Amino acid sequence: MTDRLAIYGGSFDPVHLGHLWVAQHALERLELDRVLFIPAATSPLKLHGPVAGDLDRERMLRLALADTDDGHHRLTMVVDDRELRRGGVSYTLDTVRELREELPAAELFLLVGSDAFASIRRWHRPTELLGLITPSVFRRGGDAEIDWGVLDGLISPTRLEEIRHAELRLPLIEISSGDIRRRVAQGREIRFLVPSAVREYIASRSLYQPTESPS
Repeated sequence: MTDRLAIYGGSFDPVHLGHLWVAQHALERLELDRVLFIPAATSPLKLHGPVAGDLDRERMLRLALADTDDGHHRLTMVVDDRELRRGGVSYTLDTVRELREELPAAELFLLVGSDAFASIRRWHRPTELLGLITPSVFRRGGDAEIDWGVLDGLISPTRLEEIRHAELRLPLIEISSGDIRRRVAQGREIRFLVPSAVREYIASRSLYQPTESPS
C-alpha cells in the first residue's frame, strides 16, 4: 500500500493550535498516513530568521506532538529535523528531493498557507517542485481567496485540477506565531492558543521576552 505523507514546514516560532488543527484536518481530508512537521533553519523568504533558537523550536514541536497517535500507538504527526541538521537556508525542493529518494513510492503533499502559496513563483525552482509534490493549500483567518492563477504557465491544466482538488477547506482560525510572541512580550495570556506543554516551556525558558536597549 502506498504511503501518503504531507510535509508541513515553517518556523513554528512557536507552534500553536492553528498549526495542529491544519495538520489534523489534512490527515482526514487527504487520508494521510503521517504529517511531517519540518522546522526550517532559515527560510529563503525570511532571512531575518526565527526569534527562538533551533533547539527551543524543535523542543516545543516535540512537546506539542507528544500524544498525537491514532489510538493504536502509531504516531500520525511527527517532527522531522532534517532542515535543522542541514543548517543554512532551507529550500523546500531540497527536502522534497531527499524524501523522494527515501520514499520513492510515497505520495507526497505539501501543506502551505495561501499567503505563502501566493509567492510560489519566487520559490526555488517551482516547476520542478510541483512535479515532485502536490501542494495542499489552506486559508487562515484574514487571508484573501486563493489565487490559483499563480500557477499559470508552471503546470498543465490537468495538474492544476489535481492541486485544486487537494485544497484544504477548514474554519478560518486567526492564530499567528507573531501574535503569540507579542502577547508573551506584553505579559498577556496565551492559554488556548498553544498546547499547555508549550505554554509551560515558553514560561520556563523565558522565551519571547522584550529585550532592553542599552542606555
